Amino acid sequence: MRPRVRMPGKHPVWRSSHALVVIPLALILLITVLELVTPREVRLTSLLVTAPAITASFAGPRLTALVGGLAIVAHLMLDLLNNLIGTLMTRGELLALIVVTVFLVVYSYVRDRHKQELIRVRSVSEAAQHALLRPLPDRLGPLRVASIYLAAEEEAQIGGDLYAAVRTPSGIRLVIGDVRGKGMMSVADAAQFLGAFREAARRRRTLAEVVSHLEESVAAEHAERVTQCPDVIENFITAAVLEVPDERPVLYMINCGHPPPLLLRPGEITYLGVSRPTVPLGLGELSHLSCQVAMFPFEQGDTLLLYTDGVVEARDPAGMFYPLAERVAKWQGDGPADLLDHVRADLLAYVGGTLGDDAAMVALQRATL
Repeated sequence: MRPRVRMPGKHPVWRSSHALVVIPLALILLITVLELVTPREVRLTSLLVTAPAITASFAGPRLTALVGGLAIVAHLMLDLLNNLIGTLMTRGELLALIVVTVFLVVYSYVRDRHKQELIRVRSVSEAAQHALLRPLPDRLGPLRVASIYLAAEEEAQIGGDLYAAVRTPSGIRLVIGDVRGKGMMSVADAAQFLGAFREAARRRRTLAEVVSHLEESVAAEHAERVTQCPDVIENFITAAVLEVPDERPVLYMINCGHPPPLLLRPGEITYLGVSRPTVPLGLGELSHLSCQVAMFPFEQGDTLLLYTDGVVEARDPAGMFYPLAERVAKWQGDGPADLLDHVRADLLAYVGGTLGDDAAMVALQRATL
């Protein structure tokens, strides 16, 4: 995150809470005037407690204490003018006003402290997300690229969904995946997996060898975890690993139990499924000899949409799954970033604004000459 910079000669922007304080101050003034012009039998000073109560709803402890103090001063002044200081009734009202003001100041302090803690947590979470899911560049060789991560919980910016892309001398290698489970363990698994992919994508000669390396890495991580905690549950990762050559209008893919990508062409949407999908990573059943590498045409102007199951398993209020291909068919824009903007807006509208699971998407388009 970039630090905030205050420009020389510029004053801080006037906070909205400072403007809203006019409301409780006007209320104190109004109650004071009405108390002075109404008969002594009509007591309005008890209403002064509404001023600090209103202030606490939008301001911090200092401003709440200031307004509460003014309300107390107004109460004492009215009691003095009406010769009621020291009476049982006014002492009760004044004590109630003081107690409520103190309570509201404490409440504002605790709320603001929790708010600052949440801001710090979200800042750390955002930094961790940028370190874990490095933003993909807009351009990788002949490809236009866009990516997006949608967290189910607003406070939790990271999870088990993952993606990464690596530039090689002959093309692009890319992965999108989803770690089984939730919580910090899935985040740790995702971080370890992405590190293994970036290393293998640069060092391994074939796509099958990349996937074999990932299998070994996930299995070794799980074995180490079982040694430390024998009760740990089985772990696996679904992933689609792709290679897009620079010079040939094709793409290669090994799908390890992951939802099939969508290939978009004018008037045509195709799921890139394989006849015999490879099992998820981490189950101990993969090697570079058992990986099925599928080849698909990927020509100039073609767009590929990769996604995690958080997209297609999202449900509307009636419980119906999100029909991704059907909704993408309505897209009329141009470019990967515009496609992801369309899907994100449509997906959130479909589910009513809140996802039940994290979701990640990556869009690739082979640029036209």
